[in-house]
Amino acid sequence: MNGTNPVLLADPEPPAPIPAAPEPEVVTAERRRPGRWAVARRRLLRDKGGMCGVLIVLLLAAAALLAPVIAPYPPGFEDPNGLTMLGAPLPPSPGHWLGTDPNGRDVLSRVIYGVQISLLVGVVGNGLASLIGLALGSLAGYFRGWVDTLISRVLDIFLAFPVYLLALALAGVLSPSVNTTIAIIVVVYWTATARIVRGQVLSLRERDFVEAARSLGQREVVILLRHIYPHLLSTMLIYTALNIATTVVFEAGLSYLGVGVPHGTPSWGDMISENQDALTTAPWLIFCPSLGIMLTVLGFNLLGDGLRNALDPYGR
Repeated sequence: MNGTNPVLLADPEPPAPIPAAPEPEVVTAERRRPGRWAVARRRLLRDKGGMCGVLIVLLLAAAALLAPVIAPYPPGFEDPNGLTMLGAPLPPSPGHWLGTDPNGRDVLSRVIYGVQISLLVGVVGNGLASLIGLALGSLAGYFRGWVDTLISRVLDIFLAFPVYLLALALAGVLSPSVNTTIAIIVVVYWTATARIVRGQVLSLRERDFVEAARSLGQREVVILLRHIYPHLLSTMLIYTALNIATTVVFEAGLSYLGVGVPHGTPSWGDMISENQDALTTAPWLIFCPSLGIMLTVLGFNLLGDGLRNALDPYGR
């Protein structure tokens, strides 16, 4: 070693540990891609117009359900103090917030009860019309052939009649009532839904998933119910909401003409009809039911537009 201190060699460093293979990532339910309805709900919640429509519709539904509780008076109650000394209707006052009509009845109470008639006729009548249109339109579009020809010719016959003339003809045969008004709406409005559904089904029946279902031997009725109807749900929701607004105006028009609900029933159209001569002397008698019609139509139109933007954002 030539008299020198030996060189102390450091111990070699241990080899770096080999990193363990990462565990496979588990895709939990929270990290999965949100479904179509979840995405649609988020779009609707971000849509200011659609949410305004939801709020208006909810307020109208609450007013209809709670009418006996929130209305100050029964709709047909004639207040002995509800007229002036000259027999004229009272203007809006603390005792009658929206005034009274020529019979001394509280206008606010009749407007609130009018929500019941409008929503009942609009929702039930349009709902039945949508169901009939869905059934006949889907049959025509899916089976085609003589089924399509027959239903399409029936559609053409109904569409050939002007709407109000057909309604007046039906009203002349049937006595005025809420059920009669609903029946008229069903007869008049099922055709629009049937045409829309027929066009949708004609396109859907050629899609790959329908062909796959046929190749698996599924029956035609099963294919229609399980594979085609679910794809029509968004379309039906959109057009049903929009058509309710139309049927509310239609019911008001029938009641205004005296062929809708019976005279004296708290219907907005009937209120406008029986007080139209008081437009200059008691404008609240026309303004209040007209405002009810406007708010109802606005609410369902905004709701329908919101649903369309949420469920079919690329079809706008």
